[in-house]
Formats: sequence, C-alpha cells, structure tokens
Amino acid sequence: MPVSPDNDPYYRLRHSLAHVMAEAVLQIFPEGKVAIGPPIEHGFYYDFDLPRALTPEDLGAIEHGMQKIIAGNFPFTYREVSAAEARQIFANQPYKLELIDGLSKGLDENGETHHGDTVISTYTHDTFEDLCRGPHLEHTGQIPAEGFKLMSIAGAYWRGDEKQKQLQRIYGTAWNSKAELEQHIHNLEEAKRRDHRKLGKELGLFFFSEDVGPGLPLFTPKGEILRYEMERYVREVQTRYGYQHVWTGNVVKEQLYHRSGHYENYRDSMFPPMVESEDLVFRLKPMNCPSHMTLFNQMGVISYRDLPMRFAEFATLYRYEDSGALNGLTRVRALTQDDCHIFCLPDQIQEEFNLALNLIREVLETYHFSDYKVRLSLRGDTGKFVADDEKWEQATSALRAALDANGVEYTEEEGEAAFYGPKADFLARDVLGREWQLSTIQVDFIQPSRLGCEYIGEDNQPHTPVVLHRAVTGTTERFLGVLIEHYAGAFPLWLAPVQAVIIPITDKQMEAAQAVRQRLMAVGMRVEVDNSRDRMQGKIRRAQLQKIPYMLIIGNKELEAGAVAVRMRSGEDLGAIPVDDFIARALEEIKTRS
Repeated sequence: MPVSPDNDPYYRLRHSLAHVMAEAVLQIFPEGKVAIGPPIEHGFYYDFDLPRALTPEDLGAIEHGMQKIIAGNFPFTYREVSAAEARQIFANQPYKLELIDGLSKGLDENGETHHGDTVISTYTHDTFEDLCRGPHLEHTGQIPAEGFKLMSIAGAYWRGDEKQKQLQRIYGTAWNSKAELEQHIHNLEEAKRRDHRKLGKELGLFFFSEDVGPGLPLFTPKGEILRYEMERYVREVQTRYGYQHVWTGNVVKEQLYHRSGHYENYRDSMFPPMVESEDLVFRLKPMNCPSHMTLFNQMGVISYRDLPMRFAEFATLYRYEDSGALNGLTRVRALTQDDCHIFCLPDQIQEEFNLALNLIREVLETYHFSDYKVRLSLRGDTGKFVADDEKWEQATSALRAALDANGVEYTEEEGEAAFYGPKADFLARDVLGREWQLSTIQVDFIQPSRLGCEYIGEDNQPHTPVVLHRAVTGTTERFLGVLIEHYAGAFPLWLAPVQAVIIPITDKQMEAAQAVRQRLMAVGMRVEVDNSRDRMQGKIRRAQLQKIPYMLIIGNKELEAGAVAVRMRSGEDLGAIPVDDFIARALEEIKTRS
C-alpha cells in the first residue's frame, strides 16, 4: 500500500528529509537536475540527473550537508503558482518542466489523469524550492539530526520507463530518534540473516535451476516435508470447520476465462495458450474460481437446503510473472494455493465470514502471527473493475457488515479490490515487524452469475448464489518463504523436517542409537542418526546449524540407563531423560503444535 499522510505517521518527516537531501545534493552538484523525491515505507528517495556517477563515499558528504540545513531551522513554506510562474521557477529543471506540462493538462506526476481541480504548488526551505503538494514539517529543525541515514544508490529510469534516461536514486531511512534508527538498522541486518533464499539453501529445503526455469522452485525431501505438514495442518482445520476438499486439475479451456472475466483482466499473467484446434485452446490454470464454479454446476440440482457448499483445494496454479518481479519463494510462477470457494445464500454471508475468520485466526495464531490487521480493499475508479454498481454495493455492504459484526478493526483502501468484488485482506507482522499479506476473504456477486451458477430457492425458483473466495495462508510457496524468515529457519517441532538427531558418542553406542531411532520413527517422528566419524561436539554443532530441535546423545551411562541426554538447538541441556519420557514430551509438543 502506498504511503500517505493518512496511513504513515512518519510521512511529513520523510517527505521533508527528501527535500533537504535534494538541496544538499545540489550544493555539491550545482549543475544537477532533480526529478521526484517521495516518502516511502521506512524512508524516502530522490532521483537525480548528475554530471558523474555517485559513489558510496558521496553519501557521507551529502549527509554532512543535510545536517547543516537541519541546524538552520529553515521553515517549509507553501505557495500556489500558475503554470507560467512554475515554468519560470524551474526553467533550468527539465524534469520539473515535464511535470508542470502534465499538471497543466490535468495529469498527476505519474502521467495519469488527476480527478479534481489541478493546483500547482511549491514548498521552499532555505534556498531550495520544489514542485510539491506537501505536507511537510514546520521547519527543518524538527528533523531529528540523529534519526536518519542515507542507505544506498541505485539506478532508476525517469517515470519507470526504460526508454527514458536512467537517473541516480538515493535512498534514505528516517525515524523519530536515534534509538528507532538503530533498531531499524538492526532489523535490516537480521532480515539479511533470515533471508529465506539464503536459509533455504543452507538448510537444504529448495533450489532454483536454470535447467527448469526462473520462478519454478524445486523442493528437496526436507522442503517437501514442510509443504506436506503445512498443507496437512490447514486441511485438518478446514475439515473440522466443514470444508470439503476437491480437485480440478491444472489445465482449463481458455473460453472459460473469457466467460468469467479473468481473460480480460489477467491474460498478461497467463502462460501462453496451448492450441489443439481453432475451437479448442487450453491454458495452464492461473486461478481456481472458474473451475470450482463449473464443478458446482455439475453437481446436479442444488437446493437452498444444500447451501452453504464449501469447496477447498490445494491446487498448483501457474502465473507468468514478469522475470524482474520474481523473488525466491515469495514470488514464483508455480504456486500452490490453499483456496476455497463458499457457495451460499445472501443471508448466510455474515455467518460464513465468521466461520472463515475464526479459521484464519486459528491458523495464523498457530504459526505465531498474532499481530495482524485487516484491510478492506474496495473498487476504484479505473476500468479494471466489472461495471455493475448494484452488485458492487451489495458485496461491499455485506463485507462491511460482516467485519463490523465480528468487531474487526479495519482500514479501507480504494482500488485494491479484485476485479469482481471487494475483499478483506489480512496483513500480519513477523518477528521483525515486517508486514505480509497472507489471508483473504472476498465477496463475489458477479462471477457466479456470469458462469450460470444456480440453486433452487424456497420459492422453487432458480437463484444465483453468492460466492466467498477465501485463502488462509495464501500460497504454500510464499507462506513457506515467510515462515523461514519468521522462524529464522528454526521451525517448531511439529513442522521441522528433522525433529531429532541421535548422536552416539562412539561406535559402541551405534546399535543402541539405531534402536532408539526405530522407537521414535514408530510413533511418527522424523529422526536421523549421525554416524559420522566427527567428535560429539562437532556433531552437536552441525545439528545446531541445521536448526534441528532436539539432539539425543547416547554414551555408556545413557546406554545402561535406557536414556538419552537431551540437548536443544538453543544450547539448553535437559540432561538424561528415559527414552519413553522423551517420546511423551515430544509427542505432546507435536500434538499441541506449541
């Protein structure tokens, strides 16, 4: 979600610092040209056209110049100007002149039509004046001198168009205090340590290969255990909540997506067509809803008494994401979605939303995501949304009522809805405070009608059901990437690919180690024996690096007592424990998913 003064308490600070940075850069490069410099999440940036390439050493000099400007307590002064005045002010700034031309034609800084009256305004502080709507702080002295840092330099095309000139972008971060800044820097370093791409390789969970193709992950046996346990858990919870699991394949006739509206809205994200004949064209399935609605239509005559009907599916979908957008597991081209479509009566929406909400809460809290918020994504005024005001109003009112009835606090975001209806998106924070969109519940009055879904009502007449689209963890791949970083690869016992490693001190205990392994495997645990020739401390260190929850050490004393010396990956030593007692402890931990 883009930052704005309404949703970001740091907006004024970061916006003001972008201007201060631009002035400091122009003090070093008086002939430089400035483009745009907005606040963003965690900081700000500004794009420059400069006479030479910047180096990391330049950032220190720019920061020094910024400190001098901040100390000057210069007020930020707003004024409105005509297009002619603006052209005169920025006569030597070609990028600003292009923006002014657009503003005079009713376009915003992105070149898109601006709705409402167009006002050209500037903000001035010290000797620097910028084309800007604001808002800003009152003066530069309100900027905490130790609360910001310039982070990096990157290339950026003007207006994001690779056909335009490449500019130099300086990124900075800004906070209200030195302590907040230091915490942010710490989180960035911790995020690097937790990077799921790095940990996934180190723990042997998944790989990408050029032989298979970008965005198509290959999961190892350990990675597949994670996938299986994640999906099994959600499947168990869904079954308990009354959902039925279905399977609808991987390939679909393209014509179905024309009817549903997906072709018009998603064809750029679909893999190329597979043509059997002029009348028979197939696509790899990019979403499940048209297939689930088709299945609903094949179920025979459906009475209102049969509703709600809840179809859930762990289906691998294929989306032709732009190669530049691919990012480890969090953005892939083959994704397995824990998808569900609930066919219900209009007066069942609130009850079904409540059921889905409780299910989502239970799953997220099991994974230790308790800090989450809900965003109500609404239709915008662009052409990507199906034009049916009545159905949109019905769906939006129903979703708002369901959120309110459940006491859910939410924010509203225009233009973020699905093309067929509004949605409630669940954004959870991980241990580093980063926000991830995970779960979603969407209300759809449009697709069921397009695809001819019907039930026989109490009046003995056909009616169109409402469909709720619902995902709990989103996609297995993306959620696994989030979990790897959330847990730093140290998965809870129930999820860990290897739950315990047995370490015999010498070869004399090898037979006993294998016997303990068999006992643990018999109760369903995933166990390995380290039979390498390394010393015991080396074996323990290797198990800790692999983030295995338990190390069970067997020496002569443990062999005689029928026990194992238990160490945890944290380094905690639990001492010698009878094997049966350890099994009871581990099984309880697995059962409760604690």
